[in-house]
Amino acid sequence: MKRYNGFRTLTSSIHLFTAASERKPILVFQDDELIGSGIIDEIKKNVTHGEITEDIIIIQGERYLRGSCTFVYPMEIKR
Repeated sequence: MKRYNGFRTLTSSIHLFTAASERKPILVFQDDELIGSGIIDEIKKNVTHGEITEDIIIIQGERYLRGSCTFVYPMEIKR
């Protein structure tokens, strides 16, 4: 998994739900390309499309497949 300096990767469901409940802005990457950003509007668990079942993360009305994307948020700098 690629690491993004200064950012924490959201790797579990609890990370995503926490980011959503705390209204933290996040970045969305796919194949190391930034494809979206914003605050999570909704998390839809186990959505089925044909034969594929996937979690969907909705950010500013855009849908992102959890398994195909990397979600990160800026880490707080402690001084």
